[in-house]
Amino acid sequence: MTDLSPSPATTAHHAAAPRSVRAAVLTVSDTRSEETDTSGQYLLAELRAGGHEVVGYRVVKDDALVIRSTLTDFMRDAVVVISSGGTGITGRDVTIPVVESLLTKPMPGFGELFRMLSYREVGGAAMLSRAVGGLAGHTLLFALPGSLNAVRTAWEGLLRDELGHLAFEVARHGQPGSAQPGQAGGVG
Repeated sequence: MTDLSPSPATTAHHAAAPRSVRAAVLTVSDTRSEETDTSGQYLLAELRAGGHEVVGYRVVKDDALVIRSTLTDFMRDAVVVISSGGTGITGRDVTIPVVESLLTKPMPGFGELFRMLSYREVGGAAMLSRAVGGLAGHTLLFALPGSLNAVRTAWEGLLRDELGHLAFEVARHGQPGSAQPGQAGGVG
């Protein structure tokens, strides 16, 4: 039988991970407002409950220029930015091309694992999700579908327990390019 317990190196890296990271939440929707944004409100509540510092939150329309501008604004202060909405295949779904254009180090495993988890819940409809994640300069950027169920799946199944570790890995050896955002306290 194969031992599936984490290696000592993995455990050490998780132990060294910050307990709190600076995070921002973006909801992309033509129909939701801050008051009706259940997915964004869920993420905000979960981030705060986990001890993370929320440095930004907005709801914007499915407009590539507005999405790009908001993401780049958030990336100045946040170590992680999580967006929801605009990840499907309709003509209005423009979040993924914008996010992919910002990624300097894609993490294909994020989208693959998200779709695997989603398949267990929604079956073949999981293929409609183009969820994506990766590093955009010095910021971890994740684009999730807009439904509350999908956001919950991504948070509980992938992001919640790995957020500090991901932030640790981004900062551990630095990233090429300009100084890290929030260097005097980007992760804490």
